[in-house]
Amino acid sequence: MDGTTHDVVILGGGLAGLCLALQLRDACPDLDVVVLERRGHPVPAAAYKVGESTVEIGAHYLAETLGLRDHLERSHLRKFGFRFFFSHGRDDLDAVTELGVREVLPTPSYQIDRGIFENLLGEEARRRGIAFRDGVGVRSIELGQGDAPHRVHCTGDGEPWVQARWLLDASGRAGLLRRQLDLTRDNGHHAHAAWFRLDDRIAIDQWSDDAEWSARCTPRERWRSTNHLCGPGYWCWLIPLACGAHSVGIVVDAAMHPVESINRFPRALDWLARHQPALAREVAARQDRLMDFAFFRDYSYGCARMFSTDRWALTGEAGAFLDPFYSPGTDFIAIANTYITELVRQDRAGELLAPRVRLYERLFQSFYDSTLALYRGQYPLLGDAEVLPIKVIWDYAYYWGVLCQLVFQRRLTDAALFAELGPELEQTRALNERMQAFFGRWHACSRGRNPRAMLDQRELPWFAAMNATLHDVLDDRGVRARLRDNVALLRALATTIVERAANSAGDTLREGMDDLATADHRPVLFTAA
Repeated sequence: MDGTTHDVVILGGGLAGLCLALQLRDACPDLDVVVLERRGHPVPAAAYKVGESTVEIGAHYLAETLGLRDHLERSHLRKFGFRFFFSHGRDDLDAVTELGVREVLPTPSYQIDRGIFENLLGEEARRRGIAFRDGVGVRSIELGQGDAPHRVHCTGDGEPWVQARWLLDASGRAGLLRRQLDLTRDNGHHAHAAWFRLDDRIAIDQWSDDAEWSARCTPRERWRSTNHLCGPGYWCWLIPLACGAHSVGIVVDAAMHPVESINRFPRALDWLARHQPALAREVAARQDRLMDFAFFRDYSYGCARMFSTDRWALTGEAGAFLDPFYSPGTDFIAIANTYITELVRQDRAGELLAPRVRLYERLFQSFYDSTLALYRGQYPLLGDAEVLPIKVIWDYAYYWGVLCQLVFQRRLTDAALFAELGPELEQTRALNERMQAFFGRWHACSRGRNPRAMLDQRELPWFAAMNATLHDVLDDRGVRARLRDNVALLRALATTIVERAANSAGDTLREGMDDLATADHRPVLFTAA
């Protein structure tokens, strides 16, 4: 059989690829898009893929940019935020420090059953006239020279090859183009992960019969959170799925916990018994309901190039991957897909690609590097109930204050804004890197106090307001004012954090941070720690 020529071929029909196809179709309704997916559809619920937890950018992208809010509300779980327990070696979850919210914050996020969601995406793609071909693999790729089309040689039934002006790689960790072009880069963050699904709800709210502890949250549904059980060099996740299953993960620093300790289910259960005995008990009681088990060795990596003037691009794990701690995977799919969609649109309009490719590449790598700083070298302090709660507040203020504003206000491609505010945003990026190093120094002399306490993030008025105002609709002047106000707030927050740490662990922690001391209107932090 002869092959066919299309405007766009997307390699991979998972979350990244199908979302990109829908976004492209919305931007260019007459675009001829083909998606090639190795797996057959429909895929099974629950026992399918990790990446179930979304945060604000990813949730906004799925709900608003792609118009899937009704499906998310109807078929998935509204998340009760992030929740952290400093429960290393402890069986009494109600007697340790808990960080989270008593009541859900205003901006929604979701726990997504990837099987259910990707089936919906496939159906929606076909409904919108996208050629979604499941059960089709990729045998080889020929990148076109100059203005020539790219060609993909296929396996499975149907055409032996397809070709297109644009070749977009969403093949996940297979990273077809990334590997072919030798673009994978070591990002200096080395960690391992293992995970599994249990066909049963893990009701963390029932782990204690203490009435006061149970009544801390309204509604009494901690189980809807992405629960983090934290310890030195590791954390465990608990993520509920709408089908009634529960996702359980173990994520470890490679230098502190060898992958061989968690890379089989019996080993992972033994590891949990040593580090998180309460969770181990719950898992052991449900061994007969184990649905799957998988692990990744050294899961984090960078990518030398995401977008090319030669009309190819990468998105999702086919490009770069950070870390699951703050669930940024769908966020970076949203960012990459938005840049790719704009490049395709500009190409169809006859515009010169090179300036935009350079800008979008620089911005994407800047966002990636800034977020990587939250994780790289930080795993040793994850079990520190004195330092980590403050780091989480900083990390989220930085995320909500800068990157979320750019996405929610639809400014990711606003070249004029970045030209005007570039120096201020760069100073804020540098401040974030300084603060991450500071948290490490603080941890080195912290007493790691872990009292029975509930640290409610909603009790910080400025923090709750940052979340509540994410959906504000701002004009050009308003966006710039908001970003500048948030930059000032972050500087003041840094001063507050340094003062708190110095008062707790010694004045030597002020060294190198004296330039922050002039900030006014300093945000309040927890008083219960």
